[in-house]
Amino acid sequence: MARGQLRIYLGASPGVGKTFAMLNEGRRRLERGTDVVVAVVETHGRVNTAAQLGDLEVVPRRSFEHRGANFTEMDVDAVLARRPALALVDEFAHTNVPGSRNEKRWQDVEMLLDAGIDVISTLNIQHLDSLNDVVAKITGITQRETVPDAVVRRADQIELVDMSPEALRRRMAHGNIYPAERIDAAMTNFFRPGNLGALRELALLWVADRVEESLSAYVAQHGIADAWETRERVVVGLSGAPGGDALIRRAARIAGRVGGELVGVHVVSDDGLTRDHADVLIAQRALVESLGGRSHEVVGHDRAETLVEFSRTEKATQLVIGATARTRREEWLHGSFVSKVTRLARDVDVHVIGRGGNADRDVADVDRVAGRAVRRGPFGRERAMTIDLRRQLLAWALVIVGLPGLTATFHRLHDEQTPIADDFPTVLLLFLALTVTVAAIGGMMAGTVCAVVGSVLVNWWFVEPRFTLTIAQGRHVVALVVFVAVAMVVGAFVNASARRSSEARRARAEAEALARSATSLATDPNPVPTLLEEIRRTMGLDGVRLVTTGSDRTDTVVAASGGVDVAATTIELRPADDGRARRLELSGRRLSTDDRRVLTTLADQLAIAADTEQLEREAATAERLSEVDAVRTALLRAVSHDLRTPLSTIKALVSGVLDPTVSWSDEQLREALTSVDHETDRLNRLVGNLLDASRLQIGALAVHRRRCATAEIIDTALRSLGPEADDVQWDTTDVATEVTADPTLAERSLANVVSNALRYGAAHGPIRVRAERVGDEVHVRVVDRGPGIPPAVRQQVVAPFQRLGDTNTADGVGLGLAIAQGFLDAMGGRLELDDTPGGGLTVTLVLPAAVTGSDESADADEPVACSTAEEAR
Repeated sequence: MARGQLRIYLGASPGVGKTFAMLNEGRRRLERGTDVVVAVVETHGRVNTAAQLGDLEVVPRRSFEHRGANFTEMDVDAVLARRPALALVDEFAHTNVPGSRNEKRWQDVEMLLDAGIDVISTLNIQHLDSLNDVVAKITGITQRETVPDAVVRRADQIELVDMSPEALRRRMAHGNIYPAERIDAAMTNFFRPGNLGALRELALLWVADRVEESLSAYVAQHGIADAWETRERVVVGLSGAPGGDALIRRAARIAGRVGGELVGVHVVSDDGLTRDHADVLIAQRALVESLGGRSHEVVGHDRAETLVEFSRTEKATQLVIGATARTRREEWLHGSFVSKVTRLARDVDVHVIGRGGNADRDVADVDRVAGRAVRRGPFGRERAMTIDLRRQLLAWALVIVGLPGLTATFHRLHDEQTPIADDFPTVLLLFLALTVTVAAIGGMMAGTVCAVVGSVLVNWWFVEPRFTLTIAQGRHVVALVVFVAVAMVVGAFVNASARRSSEARRARAEAEALARSATSLATDPNPVPTLLEEIRRTMGLDGVRLVTTGSDRTDTVVAASGGVDVAATTIELRPADDGRARRLELSGRRLSTDDRRVLTTLADQLAIAADTEQLEREAATAERLSEVDAVRTALLRAVSHDLRTPLSTIKALVSGVLDPTVSWSDEQLREALTSVDHETDRLNRLVGNLLDASRLQIGALAVHRRRCATAEIIDTALRSLGPEADDVQWDTTDVATEVTADPTLAERSLANVVSNALRYGAAHGPIRVRAERVGDEVHVRVVDRGPGIPPAVRQQVVAPFQRLGDTNTADGVGLGLAIAQGFLDAMGGRLELDDTPGGGLTVTLVLPAAVTGSDESADADEPVACSTAEEAR
């Protein structure tokens, strides 16, 4: 029996329309004559989803009793007995009630598939097992119902049901997903725009990955070697030579025009060494990534072949390389890189970009020895010795001791008339063995000297006529010439190997130093001292310091590492942005040309770090001055209006009461005194807010966190607002929670938020306050039906002295939300602003939940009742 086909409608979150799409497809199949049944569907009370069932046959569910309650689940046996052609099974990740045939619904689906029944099901991205931890970090909710990825990937079809976060939230606000009583909590928790956007991206990436996986499997299954242009991929070769930035940018423009992917690749020789500029290569990789691409480094013997092979592996459609700067003679000797690439890349479009000037010159006649640029002569000779001194001394010792020793040994054997002493090939081979050993240890110079001296000794003592330099037989001449040539060849190979080893060691040390300095520059909040220490340690110096010289020629030591009594070396840095001269003073050993080259790169990074620190200091100073100016301006505004208005009211009422010409009844006098009391409370709150703002600005806020009952925070905050908060509605069913907070600051934060809601939203409907625990946090929500705040200006309204539409502060200084946010930040919480479904603003105060069963206060084990408004002030 053929196994059934599985089709899954995948969505980013509940409400995107998966069940609706599944039922719609079932009805379409039914109209085409397919035998379709609904095995199980969850409408969640959604009218549109229930209406979509139409005339579809629904298999009755099976009832189960669990812990005194009745539950219904899909009746797998009934569906198997019915044997439809297609079964619609909602919620693929559902966990069945204990007592069901299978633990998970996807296992029920597997049974239907094994029976040859096609199945259409639905699934949310958060239920995939591999993404469970990622979703938990995004939403703060751990999904307990998960499905193994392998089960989902086995589906014959996966169709993404997509919807933008904005459209989904509108659907939620209209009541098309959850009932009205659940909308507020959902909109401010799981259905936040950030959550929905992240989940949507996860769904898109997962589906795209599966499509890519399916395509790759198809290509591999059918043995397709050519690149399929399903997506443009532009590979650019990173030369590591100066001036390659233009090549990368041209490749990025090509990729941008066709909407393709940019991939940079640098080919390293398989000997493990690089002859490119390391700092330039690092910059080129960073440029590729900054342009939205990715960079790779591959190893290969032939650069052209490796580059083309990498392009095929990446399924590249276009390859961008730079035109070579080799002369015709060099191309004739070494071959043309461009020609070889274009010949090999038959299935890839190759772009050869011209190079400007000599910036990218392929310096084939320049090599490196121990990290130094060494000019090579026409015969490949190099002007540097790279073999360790101990090896050279050992080689010369072998020359001095070995040659006389061999000569004396064979001479004695000759006097004793031993046959081996008169065998010229044997004598020459033993001398050759010594010479090769010397060349392998000491290199070309020691090997050549040993060969020449050895050939003279062999000719003098063992070639007829003996004790003369005359050679009677031509074959002996050839043997001695080959003897010297072999020694020279072995020595040349040893020198080349030593040069490469030295180059590798120095290149590795340079790369590690540059990587450490780059890491410090990127991650260290104070990188200058760290970079100075890196320079001192890398260069083996006694001390190093950064010195600036002002316009008055006064030197200032910015930072130092080690001691610098007298500067042995001075490196001039580029001037600071304010015009001050800068230099690096070093004491200790003298630096070579190679050391100076690396030091120049490190010094450039040091200058960047110093500039960055200076800019940060200037920015911090400017920000502090701006904040001080804002406080000063706000205080002036408060004095001019906010303080004047209640004072004027109090003055008028008190003057009226004291005026003997005005008669007051007892009722009128009570109303006047009540108004005075109200205006005095208003003044008290305003002065308290100004003092709180000042404490936050100067960082003088003292926080005493302890366990505190959420209900007490809400009750105390509302009582502190007086009669104007009498109509505020708050739900006591979900506030039996505890938080870790400063009770005074938490109450003041909530009071400011509620006061703000009363000011702008009381005229449009009641203000509601509700608290609930979400993971390790407690969310206290203040919901109003006022005009709301557009998302674009929400950061503005939580800044001190700002108000929505703030052209002036005619009705206050606007400190409430700013103070609430400052207090919450100090307590490890946060303030969130969101829309109220149907209009208005929902402000959520998020505080850390108290750990159950732990003592988080040194002076109280029980929840602490919050202080009253009078005690707080």
